[in-house]
Amino acid sequence: MCGSKHVGQRDKTSMAEQRISEEDMAVYKAAAKLQQQKEEEQLLCRRERAWEVARQAAALLKTNFGAQRVAVFGSLLRSECFNRWSDVDIAAWGLALEDTFRAIGAVMDLGEDIEVNLVDMNTCRESLRLSIEQEGQEI
Repeated sequence: MCGSKHVGQRDKTSMAEQRISEEDMAVYKAAAKLQQQKEEEQLLCRRERAWEVARQAAALLKTNFGAQRVAVFGSLLRSECFNRWSDVDIAAWGLALEDTFRAIGAVMDLGEDIEVNLVDMNTCRESLRLSIEQEGQEI
């Protein structure tokens, strides 16, 4: 049994040695706080980028596809709901039926770093239309 431990034998390290020192805990807390600040800054930048993409999409839909109105809805409108996986949800009124798929493709191409979803208000479900009309913010 050279070098082996018996089953149930306690490690010789004392409980005091296993505890984290106050200094180590302070270093850990400071690093965690910095990480949290960094993540919050990244999220703020992502949200600003999402609004930029939404404005670009609105301009594109109005100029190239004849949209009469464009609105943002979903998590982009609520900062407490926006996260690093959030996308840009926009709705457009007045798209020609034959242009819907081209318009969807065009706005999808705008956000290589953030997904863009377009709802054609002429063809969407009634429940979705009502929700967008209530909560959407025109841009």
